[in-house]
Amino acid sequence: MRYVEVRPAKTSYEVYLHTVEDVGSASFLDLGEFPPLDPDDEDDEFGRLLGMAEDPLTALIAAEQRSGADRGRWVNENVVQDEYGDFVRAGRPQGASPDGHPWSAVPDDL
Repeated sequence: MRYVEVRPAKTSYEVYLHTVEDVGSASFLDLGEFPPLDPDDEDDEFGRLLGMAEDPLTALIAAEQRSGADRGRWVNENVVQDEYGDFVRAGRPQGASPDGHPWSAVPDDL
């Protein structure tokens, strides 16, 4: 499972791509506790830095361009567990999210 995070840093915003094993259930939704997809790749354990930007909008644009993230699907940090819970309760649909929107395409170079 992949998700993108935009995180404020001292003087910039950092964009991270997290690739984790989907070990969640209806009672375990904390994505931050999921193990990395590749436990032997320590560099990606806490997310791969995709880029940095000076302001939040530029960081969102960089995230979209470098990861395939969809602007209409961004959520706040505390809401991502709710979104993931909807995904789990919907049976982990392959072709589209529980709200019927197709999943974003992931760039080939990731």
